Amino acid sequence: MGKRLTLVIPRNVAEKPGIKEGDKIKITVVGDKLVLQPIRDAVWLSLYGKKVAKVTLEDLEATSIEEQDKYV
Repeated sequence: MGKRLTLVIPRNVAEKPGIKEGDKIKITVVGDKLVLQPIRDAVWLSLYGKKVAKVTLEDLEATSIEEQDKYV
């Protein structure tokens, strides 16, 4: 723990969950422990996150056309 309560995470520890410089981190307190969780952006989630639905390109294109028709 540094001055002004700055926390420095060792590189080998940060690399395990894929945390890198500039990432946003959620910190929660559980009892007397701090739990650190990376906050993932939409691109990371689309590439590596848990898949919850399957959308085909045809479905995506059809929805896109429907939405565009509302504005044209």
